[in-house]
Amino acid sequence: MKPSLLLAAPTSCILLLALAARADNPVPLPDDPACTAADRVFMERAYELARYATTHGGAPFGAVLVNDGKIIAEYSNCEYSTGDITKHAETGLISAYSPKIPRATFAASTLYTSSEPCTMCCGSIRFARIGKVVYGTSELQFLRVIGVPIGKNPLESKEVFMRTSPSTQVLGPLMEKEGLEIHEEYWPSHPFPSGKT
Repeated sequence: MKPSLLLAAPTSCILLLALAARADNPVPLPDDPACTAADRVFMERAYELARYATTHGGAPFGAVLVNDGKIIAEYSNCEYSTGDITKHAETGLISAYSPKIPRATFAASTLYTSSEPCTMCCGSIRFARIGKVVYGTSELQFLRVIGVPIGKNPLESKEVFMRTSPSTQVLGPLMEKEGLEIHEEYWPSHPFPSGKT
């Protein structure tokens, strides 16, 4: 493709980057050895919610809040259908359920996210005082799928929590192969948005 065509069609550029990344699919990382069989069950539900989001006005992200082995809240990304860029799976769940769930329950719960929380979601998780986070697909692998160049010093959620909320336990990746399949299926036909126009 000629460079002039790339400049004339930024959306096409993003799509081409995503397709190029797809041609060189990332190899799934091994599961975090601290994850359990129970973690896998709840991660499967987070992935189901991520798939649901893709057909209901959202990007492929889902979150499940578990307390005492039971799901007490779940949420799918709905930022496109609502026009609210803060409606990621994690922030949406916290926003919808924080008026209903006591802080002590949040603190004693585990949040399962289909993909590693972004820094915005890390902030919400921190202020909700959620005690444990288990994520499926790592942020770096997700960025590879959508074709976004990875910076020199990428900031991962484990580092965010280590610096801002060291008591929050973070595990992942878990079942990354399944998560990458969801992203690889969705993103080539849905270019990563650069913002509202």
